[in-house]
Amino acid sequence: MLAHVPVSAYPRSRPALRPGRGLFLPMTRTAPQLDLLVQQVAQTRDRAAFQALFTHFAPRIKGYLIRLGAPAAQAEDLAQEAMLTLWRKAHLFDPARASAATWVFTIARNLRIDVIRRERRPELTPEDFLPEPEAEPDEALAAADGEGRVRAALRTLPPEQVQVVELSFFSDKPHSQIAAELDIPLGTVKSRLRLAMARLRAHLGESLLGDG
Repeated sequence: MLAHVPVSAYPRSRPALRPGRGLFLPMTRTAPQLDLLVQQVAQTRDRAAFQALFTHFAPRIKGYLIRLGAPAAQAEDLAQEAMLTLWRKAHLFDPARASAATWVFTIARNLRIDVIRRERRPELTPEDFLPEPEAEPDEALAAADGEGRVRAALRTLPPEQVQVVELSFFSDKPHSQIAAELDIPLGTVKSRLRLAMARLRAHLGESLLGDG
């Protein structure tokens, strides 16, 4: 819970979030007071001012993110990340452009958007965009001749590795599609393929599988 953030979890350069009595209960402060507290953090790295801001904003941000659809645990993590962003970037706050509340809630909303984007678009690597070369006729014949041996060798692999190999090589599906179908990260697909190919090479020999 937000009320039990371990002080040791943060470097010494960050403010200690000590839970003191009632520290994380919502507290009403006026907009000018909140603006002034952020300016104090920016100008003097005032930890007491930051704790007052944390007391005010952290539970409100968590509730706001939950209303946006974030799971409670994620909302709590993002609320703390938003407050640490406030600590690091307080010097960027401009009360002439927005209130402290608007600024902080915008930070929290953007953090939530970033999470959604990462969930919907797994990280790709440059090789994912490279076209696969077409096989020469003799290579295709060799592959057809050896497919039975490959399938036999596949039975020596763990089921999760067999699954990605079959989808990649026999169903000719791109890595990103396999990740979507299996609901696993793209990096996991690639890791399983690398491990599978290493074991298959050891079982069948490099002459059959080639260098890819």
